[in-house]
Amino acid sequence: MRSFFIHHWRELLEVVLMGGALLYGWFFLLRTQGARLLPGTLLLVLLLVLVAHAFHLELVRTFAFFVGLMLVVIFQPEMRRSFVSMGSHRLFSGARENLHLVEALEEAVRDLSAKRFGALFAFERGMELESYLETGVEIDSNFTPELVLTIFHPKTALHDGGMILRSGRIVGAGCVFPISQREMQDRSIGLRHRAAMGITEQTDAIAVIVSEETGHISLSVDGNIDQGLTPERLKEKLIRLLNVKSDSGDGSRDKGKETQLLTERTSTKRLEA
Repeated sequence: MRSFFIHHWRELLEVVLMGGALLYGWFFLLRTQGARLLPGTLLLVLLLVLVAHAFHLELVRTFAFFVGLMLVVIFQPEMRRSFVSMGSHRLFSGARENLHLVEALEEAVRDLSAKRFGALFAFERGMELESYLETGVEIDSNFTPELVLTIFHPKTALHDGGMILRSGRIVGAGCVFPISQREMQDRSIGLRHRAAMGITEQTDAIAVIVSEETGHISLSVDGNIDQGLTPERLKEKLIRLLNVKSDSGDGSRDKGKETQLLTERTSTKRLEA
């Protein structure tokens, strides 16, 4: 047995590394919107690999390789978000900046909701949003409810786009976010909500939405959306997600737990209820 390990330690190491990577990929894909494609696709790839290995079919082996490349393309947004999540945990520059921003946002969304002004905010976290910032108007300003109400007034030029928030400041407005292609049972969900889902599907940003039609406040994380929030409830969720400690000294909860709760409370589930 000892001689076996001595002579085959490289092969064993390869098996362990590949097994770990496949196991991680399995659980990762189960948490993404590509989970429906997972069983059939993995079965096809496994079958091709086994057949190619058993009969030494180079053409089939090459085809299996291209199927693997195809999976990389299909799940590219999920992979990018996963790598960002693993490799970077940079939030805003300081907890106090976060707290001031969240408090100002609470006041702003309350006014926006009361006036039925549609609004879309994106909190930049570990992944920079420069490519989306270039689609709008760059701004470098403190976040104030008065400025936000002016920007999202229905008669201003920037009211239809999204606002990007970075390090407690407004850095862009009128920005174009990607539209989520996820199937929704509720056809009444508008472009703002789909844009919020899209930006949080493709990045690790947090999006806040105020509906122009109903004034309802929503929060989107990881492509999922939580609707019908009060300004106070929104503030609580943002404090947890951004790891902010309030002035009262209350500790923040784990961000991963809050993200999981949001994942379980998707818009479809809420609307079906």
